[in-house]
Amino acid sequence: MRAVDRYSRLQALGKPVVTTGEAAAVWRTSLPTAAGALARLANSGLLVKIRHGIFQIGAETPDPAVLLPVLTNPYPSYISGWSALSRHGMIEQIPRDVFATSLDRAKTVETRFGRYEIHHIHPDLFGGFEGGSGIRAGLATPAKALFDIVYLLSTRNGQVTLPELELPSDFNTSELRGWIESVPSARLRTMTADNIARLIGTAASLID
Repeated sequence: MRAVDRYSRLQALGKPVVTTGEAAAVWRTSLPTAAGALARLANSGLLVKIRHGIFQIGAETPDPAVLLPVLTNPYPSYISGWSALSRHGMIEQIPRDVFATSLDRAKTVETRFGRYEIHHIHPDLFGGFEGGSGIRAGLATPAKALFDIVYLLSTRNGQVTLPELELPSDFNTSELRGWIESVPSARLRTMTADNIARLIGTAASLID
């Protein structure tokens, strides 16, 4: 099969990121043959190798929201924590790593374009994100991003501090309260609630 035909079949999948297994299936070939063909397409500039066995179609810098679902497949995930707080303008720092919440096991994934810190969360606490689709991870709402980082840090460190936290004018305290009440463990529920109450009490507000 010609390289142009292989590339066209990958494009026909309608996915921005593909794995070696997916390429082998669409090309109806073996995994070793698919791996070699993907490497050649990457060398020609048609694909970008993200990490072993994962390629982006096209030469652009990968969007974390597009890459994340592939890294946690078959488990769902979304961008949250520090990354979401930064995107919502709630902290000034721009995190170097991508913070993600998932039903997948906790793990750190290194790619050519950055590190992904994937945090496991209880199924009852999975949700609170917007903009997700089958091929794109969603972004946690401001309230859920704050909840996720505080909840996950509370399970490890007890007292949590967030530097220079700012609350947007449309911050949804009712949503935040709902997530706190959903914490299955009474001990963690209390720890999370106490930490959030203290942080909100000291956070600078953007409300005029």
